[in-house]
Amino acid sequence: MVVESEPVGVVVGGRAEVADDDWGRERAVIRLHADRFGPEALYGLDSFSHVEVVYHFDRVPPEKVETGARRPRGNPDWPLVGVFAQRGKNRPNRLGVSRCRLVRVDGLDVHVEGLDAVDGTPVLDLKPYMAEFGPRGGVTQPEWATELMRDYY
Repeated sequence: MVVESEPVGVVVGGRAEVADDDWGRERAVIRLHADRFGPEALYGLDSFSHVEVVYHFDRVPPEKVETGARRPRGNPDWPLVGVFAQRGKNRPNRLGVSRCRLVRVDGLDVHVEGLDAVDGTPVLDLKPYMAEFGPRGGVTQPEWATELMRDYY
């Protein structure tokens, strides 16, 4: 089965180069494609404080995609973990998911803060973040993940 997806928009502004940390202060715009959408596609989104953004890691060449296990960020102090036990960009379908603060909506532009995607990144979907879609119950993760994320946002 082949699944195809057409971008709904693009990231404009923010960081120009891929880097691992300090995404929390980045501000960018998600600009919907005017040939597919009118401003009504965003009606009511401004009632939410956060949005979830699904995007394509378009700067990862197909030959860099990983399907097995590796040490996150190549750190020899961290365990060997499978591609589905980490959130690296070299994923099989090169999909990224980010939750970021919604600053404002202006026409087809969604202004956000803390989006970990760079200028020019294709956006595949945009959803309001609702607390009820967050995890139910306690969340656990290994120490290496906490250490990795310490300076991410």
